[in-house]
Amino acid sequence: MYYGYFNGTIAPTDQLAVGVTDLSLLRGYGLFDYFLTYNGRPFQWDWYWERFQNSASRMHLPLPLSKDETYAIVMNLVERSNEASLKTGLTSLNDLAFRFILTGGYSADSISVVRPNLLILAEMIHPTPTIQYEQGIKVILDEYVREMAEVKSTDYKRVILMAEAIRAARASDLLYQKGGEISELSRSNFFIVKGDRLITPDRHILHGITRKTVIQLAQSDFQVDERPVLLSELYDADEAFTTSSTKKVLPITQIGDLTIGDGYVGPKAKFLLERFDELVKTW
Repeated sequence: MYYGYFNGTIAPTDQLAVGVTDLSLLRGYGLFDYFLTYNGRPFQWDWYWERFQNSASRMHLPLPLSKDETYAIVMNLVERSNEASLKTGLTSLNDLAFRFILTGGYSADSISVVRPNLLILAEMIHPTPTIQYEQGIKVILDEYVREMAEVKSTDYKRVILMAEAIRAARASDLLYQKGGEISELSRSNFFIVKGDRLITPDRHILHGITRKTVIQLAQSDFQVDERPVLLSELYDADEAFTTSSTKKVLPITQIGDLTIGDGYVGPKAKFLLERFDELVKTW
């Protein structure tokens, strides 16, 4: 059983409900963030809170709780979810995913923000299949740039609309580009490797926390270039990979009809994944 928080109430997640006049339902006005715990502690908490705060500010939604108050709730939910798991005869959950959702709140005229609603949900972690790290994944190109890309909004209709095309191509995700410039995947950041250079887009993207962590981990072994990345650069890339909370460092071996490098998972992505795994073991 997983527990959640909604506007001052803590309860099992299946007992929490948002009313039908919420602006997230009426107008699609809301934002979220998502992170994991490692060894029972929120990963990169300071960075995640800063991004959540930034998203709220850009969408003119005041946060109803402080950073410390929110952290205390997260740890309370970790404890309650683990206790509930043990009572049902299961082992301790230990690590969880957390989803913060801040909506426009209830609105009498269906447009005015009065008081945002805040949901904090503890969830099961859905890890990336091991075979994807061993073989890499395929993605397909999509000419698209997310509106307000620096905000983690709840608007994910593009990838949902493209789900059939992704399945038809036997791919895992979309790689967004516009005018020949690459931005990001639908839910993760993008990197290419050329020799000892690690190159990642720096605009029209959500600045991922795993992206930031990987850049820090790479500083001593790579020249890291954060800059616009062109589609043409894929043709002579040695490797490509994507980063996110659940994907960590996930190799990309094919983009559309283009094979990246020799088509196999490269040593640099493996090296960075090992570095990341070492970090979270002692988090």
